[in-house]
Amino acid sequence: MRTLKGSIKKTLTGEVFETELTPFRLKDIGQIKKADWQFNWEREVTDKQKRVIKLTIIDDPETIYVLLSIGDNIDHILMYLIESADFNKGKRKLYEGIPGNLIAYACKLSFDLGYEGYVMFYAKSRLIKHYEETLGARSIGGLKMILDSKAALR
Repeated sequence: MRTLKGSIKKTLTGEVFETELTPFRLKDIGQIKKADWQFNWEREVTDKQKRVIKLTIIDDPETIYVLLSIGDNIDHILMYLIESADFNKGKRKLYEGIPGNLIAYACKLSFDLGYEGYVMFYAKSRLIKHYEETLGARSIGGLKMILDSKAALR
């Protein structure tokens, strides 16, 4: 469990919230409605190669704001999937900073494991430029992208 102070901000009011990163397990699957999520998180949770992390607000531990599926690839962290809850997508999103918290978590985990912050992921083609600009990610062929030490520290 990891607590983050002032890590997300409500878009309408500017109010900031303390959040918590914790493992998302099969017993937590009832906290999400399948209709509100694009990916099959039950499949991610049951895959032994993956670890799924959830972000919740401390004062509202039952609402999951974002999920991240990651794996240890011996010399880097692989982000399989990251998805914000339906209420926090697109122009109508209620909070800012939500996915960034879990990407920062993946970078920190990479440093903790001695991988120098390296994190790899596959981008949707329309988001490659966005990831380059916002995260400092680099394309390493096709849709494959990497965060190196410099980008991870940012």
